[in-house]
Amino acid sequence: MNTVQALITIALCAVATMLTRFLPFLLFPAGKPTPKFVRYLGHALPPAVFSMLVVYCLKNVQITAGSHGLPELIAISVVAALHLWKKQTLLSIAGGTLVYMLLVQFVFI
Repeated sequence: MNTVQALITIALCAVATMLTRFLPFLLFPAGKPTPKFVRYLGHALPPAVFSMLVVYCLKNVQITAGSHGLPELIAISVVAALHLWKKQTLLSIAGGTLVYMLLVQFVFI
């Protein structure tokens, strides 16, 4: 990539970033109510994304081989328990990830 191509790439990235930052404020000004569809997406998409992540993370787990899916099951249980206890999404995700990584590195070798 020569200098001109690099500058064009940087400029396009800057424009795209600015567009994604400013466009919501232009489409949905402060004095105007947010459309119902956008509010619906705000409520429906987070659980859908997390559900897809769970399916993606568990798609290759084989319960008939190796550790029989125990590290994954334990980590999911930790995530659920932490979330029911503290109601902190990031803490639940971090705790489950930490437990899973410790299990696969030191217990289920």
